[in-house]
Amino acid sequence: MSATRVCSFSELEQDEALRVEVDGTPISVVRDSNDEVHAIGDTCTHGDISLSEGFVEGDTLECWAHGSAFSLRTGKPLNLPAYEPVPVYAVQIDGDDVLIDINVKKEN
Repeated sequence: MSATRVCSFSELEQDEALRVEVDGTPISVVRDSNDEVHAIGDTCTHGDISLSEGFVEGDTLECWAHGSAFSLRTGKPLNLPAYEPVPVYAVQIDGDDVLIDINVKKEN
């Protein structure tokens, strides 16, 4: 895994999203209520809206503009108006470092 450090684990607030960029790719990094860290594409597939400005609930990230919720595990939209998934990236925790490899996408 050729991962890039994007932040520290301690920087991530529980149940909130943090927007980062890896080689120009916008990514939402989320620490869920179980302290699992997820990385999904930051741009809502319904519109050009940053998902990291949305709301985390359980294992979903909801777009603040139109309400589409995306699974943090699969990237699939769980309701309309979005119908296309966002990419989900591999995450590795090394000590306090959060590493993301944008070349390794999890299967939707």
